[in-house]
Amino acid sequence: MPLTPDALTAQGEVVAWLGSLDISFASDEEPWFTVDGAESPRQICSDGSGGAFVLLPSQNVLYVSSEGRAGIIAESFEAFIQLVVARPYWLDILKFSAGGDLPQMRRAADALEATLDDEDDVNEAREQIRERLALPEADDPVGALYEAVATSDAIVRATDGSPFTTLFNRFSIDNNPMLRDTAA
Repeated sequence: MPLTPDALTAQGEVVAWLGSLDISFASDEEPWFTVDGAESPRQICSDGSGGAFVLLPSQNVLYVSSEGRAGIIAESFEAFIQLVVARPYWLDILKFSAGGDLPQMRRAADALEATLDDEDDVNEAREQIRERLALPEADDPVGALYEAVATSDAIVRATDGSPFTTLFNRFSIDNNPMLRDTAA
């Protein structure tokens, strides 16, 4: 049976572990964006930077950042949880994607994994979440993230009607001395 937001939130311990990976299932009040073609988008969770995760009618998971960027990041809720567990720094992978270049995203993922400050905590959270949910490990979370964002056709608008931009950012890890040195 596929994983759903309702099934997940019923498991308090798993929700707590996801909180350590910067995902909060507390409900948000008023939506501060609209999604073209989606009558009332269902926000399922948020992150510490003010971003919102939305489950679309297609079952894709859309991420809407508080900085005016948006895009589909996973083909299903289960794929979204697999992404967050495998790569909790997925948003930084997109930040250092060099405009949506998959090899650069893979470099960024490797460098970011090597610089985890709380590696033991993250690995413990990963194990606990996978075990409690019987969640298989994602085959290629970076490739799946790239594919989802690259083919994202969701149009998200701010309350003033202006469209959000892509989640791909122009930076590469070469723009960050700490990550550049880690990847060397």
